[in-house]
Amino acid sequence: MVIRPTGSIWGVDGCPGGWVVTSKDLDSGLLSWRFFRTAEELLGCEHKTRMIAIDIPIGLTERGPRACDVGARRLLGPGRASSVFPAPIRPVLDAKNYDEACRIRLQVEGKKLSRQSWAIVPRIRVVDTMLREDVELRSRVREVHPEVCFYFLNGRKQLNCGKRSEEGRKERLALLEPVFGHWLRDALADRHRLASAPDDVLDAFAALWTSQRIVAGTCQTIPSEPPSDPFGLRMEMVV
Repeated sequence: MVIRPTGSIWGVDGCPGGWVVTSKDLDSGLLSWRFFRTAEELLGCEHKTRMIAIDIPIGLTERGPRACDVGARRLLGPGRASSVFPAPIRPVLDAKNYDEACRIRLQVEGKKLSRQSWAIVPRIRVVDTMLREDVELRSRVREVHPEVCFYFLNGRKQLNCGKRSEEGRKERLALLEPVFGHWLRDALADRHRLASAPDDVLDAFAALWTSQRIVAGTCQTIPSEPPSDPFGLRMEMVV
């Protein structure tokens, strides 16, 4: 007897000012999308989702790179590897500003923190706190990286163009449309309500594709046997 998963699954991507969420109801097959301003609203939503695939680092090292970041960059290869930038080390979460974050990392690892990494530290801090405090929530939230999702959607081949270029958007749309049909173009047409750019919407759908794979039991992780950080958070990327 095959037991079909029920409930809803989400794909989540960060965008300026908040988060884009694409959702699929596993009972009806209907898709929807919405915008959340904060991670507290997103993860604290009363509606209990079966799975949330989110583009945010989960699980941090005390020093040194995460194996999942290194593995993902190696997988994507030249040209696309730079889309996966190193997650900050855990001590940086205590920093109150960028200069302090640089001093902390300099003391621990002998190098400063990139401004790109610092820009998402506030989001990482909130998600990290919520997952450490809620074991049940931890079981329903998994880290993904859209560019890795697209790599697998493309038959484990590197994409040709960056996601913000017109050609890059067309390339990603062509990969997602056979999976999500008219829902994808409907969401793109509705993106003013999502307060997001086209690439944010496409990335959220790529995360939703992985969310489907997780509940179907067909996903894989980078690395294949992910380690956990001292708080029990798995340091992995799921695809």
